[in-house]
Amino acid sequence: MASKSLCFVLLSALVAYYIYKPLPDNIEEKWKTMMLDATFRSLGHLATLAEMFGIKHYMDVMMLLTYAEHTEPASDNNVIITDTSFSDVPVRLYIPKGQSSTLRRAIMFIHGGGWCLGSATMKPYDQLSKQSSHKLNAVVVSINYRLAPKFHFPIQYDDVYKVVKFFMQEKVLEKYSVDPKRIAVSGDSAGGNLAAAVAQMLLHDPEVKVKFKIEMLIYPVLQALDLSTPSYQDNAFMPLLSRTLMVRFWSEYFTTDRSLFEAMMSNKHIPSQDAHLFKNVNWSSLLPEDLKKNHVHSIPDSQNTMFLKKYPGLLDVRASPLLAEDEKLVGLPLTYVITCMYDVLRDDGVMYVSRLRNAGVQVVHEHYDTFHGILLMTNWPFHFSIADHIVDKYLKWLDNNL
Repeated sequence: MASKSLCFVLLSALVAYYIYKPLPDNIEEKWKTMMLDATFRSLGHLATLAEMFGIKHYMDVMMLLTYAEHTEPASDNNVIITDTSFSDVPVRLYIPKGQSSTLRRAIMFIHGGGWCLGSATMKPYDQLSKQSSHKLNAVVVSINYRLAPKFHFPIQYDDVYKVVKFFMQEKVLEKYSVDPKRIAVSGDSAGGNLAAAVAQMLLHDPEVKVKFKIEMLIYPVLQALDLSTPSYQDNAFMPLLSRTLMVRFWSEYFTTDRSLFEAMMSNKHIPSQDAHLFKNVNWSSLLPEDLKKNHVHSIPDSQNTMFLKKYPGLLDVRASPLLAEDEKLVGLPLTYVITCMYDVLRDDGVMYVSRLRNAGVQVVHEHYDTFHGILLMTNWPFHFSIADHIVDKYLKWLDNNL
């Protein structure tokens, strides 16, 4: 009996040790955050083992999260939901029920997941799109672009842009009774990256006469040049997005070649000869003092040009919207940016806010003391009150401005 009790105590101690993680004082619902992080880390460990033994690719295992959250299109009394395709790209379409006395608004939503995971069919995304459609009387187009590692850049971008160009056609907008002057693009994380890139391209595309009224970027990833910004360093082990995982997402976006991942982890994937490009991602001039802390800005000293030759997308503005020159930012629509304090991507969003404002773009910046991915935490067992608050504020602002 005593030995069983001792084993139970030891096992409990090991479980508690695994789950426990020191968190900043101002993060709410700490134990729930720890349980969430431990669950996500466990799946990551399983993915690592599966890849190590040649059973499955890392991302194939991580996709279990996406499958677990899958939901079928379920129309209700307020919104008609269908899975269809625009320009041969799958989309989930949300159309408010009933007649409208005026043309409707529209939102084009792009899910996150590091270009490797996620789906418009995941329950949190489905709920957000359904809420957006009902509360704003808006047509919502949620885009299911193809994913890495099977498909690499620029496939994801191309899929999204094809849908945007299709939907922006006059005949399509008329079909869905959409006001061409009241269309927004929105996305979270990698979806925020694609939303920013598409908004930049659409602004200067002479073939598309209709433009976005609003872009909404939710903790977006915006640059692949400097993966050692203060937020990448300070939040390297924060839930749910570690620095290692974000770098893995970046490398998988371009290739399955592990050597690129290793170079990106050491921040030596961009050669010194291209250091001039760092002016557009120079956090020492674009971040407020309280985020710089004691970090010292430096330019990479790598002489290796192999990666740029093999993967020129590393310096492509479609992959890194922060690389856009100032004149390409002028004229972008009213922009709403959400950043999280304990997120490796925090500085990407803050730098973009600074650059957009410098270019004369009107920007609303909401900053929260929480972790990456919080927008998805709206369902049991990992339902966070701050997630409800962020979603409510997002929808109210969108209702007032679109």
